[in-house]
Amino acid sequence: MEEIEVVVAHSERATLRVGDVFLKIDADQTRTDVEVEAMAMAPLPTPEILWRKPPVLALAALPGTALGRLGEPSTASSAAWAAAGAAVRMLHDAPLPPWPGRSLDEIASHLDDECEWLVTNGVLPADLVTRNRQVAEAALRPWTPVFTHGDLQIAHVFVDGDEITGVIDWSEASQGDALFDLAILTLGHEEHLGDVLAGYGTDVDLDVIRAWWSLRSLLAVRWLVEHGFDPSSPGCEVDVLRSRL
Repeated sequence: MEEIEVVVAHSERATLRVGDVFLKIDADQTRTDVEVEAMAMAPLPTPEILWRKPPVLALAALPGTALGRLGEPSTASSAAWAAAGAAVRMLHDAPLPPWPGRSLDEIASHLDDECEWLVTNGVLPADLVTRNRQVAEAALRPWTPVFTHGDLQIAHVFVDGDEITGVIDWSEASQGDALFDLAILTLGHEEHLGDVLAGYGTDVDLDVIRAWWSLRSLLAVRWLVEHGFDPSSPGCEVDVLRSRL
């Protein structure tokens, strides 16, 4: 009898693994609708959809292992990281999905609210928040929309040797900033940014990448705390913010 592994679980969604099958349970079926359609549109390998019976989506496991995890050293090769960059470029060159991403005004307003909450509640030192808010400003500029994954953390990219075998968790896919995807892929793994950009194959503004690191980390802390995760674990979001000082 297969054991049930809880991959992630909180009040909004849960993912369970039973053998080679992943069961995703989401309170918001709109996110699942986006995930299913985005996987069909993406020019990258994605998990096979076995069946869908709301609120459950059953997906086949991908071969290989995750590129890495936030807070842990990645054992993947430089070539694998470069392959991830090349895969991201392929996605960004694909036709746009129908869903618009968040506007600059929405992002800026959310950022201001989170920074105020972090300081008012004493979650992070005011100088740390202020410095990273200043760094984040570089990301708040117009961009040409591309097909973005929207949550391209390294745990969502699977590799076998130096080859990308697939990308999972497409519920945040939308039109967005290409540099956001590149920043999330390298968040907490700055040492692999050069490999990713070599695979991506075009020059990018490194200040904007760093800005998205700060912005994403500032936005994530409250959500992580409220959902039972620890953003102050070594190598995670708080360490990313501290690295900007």
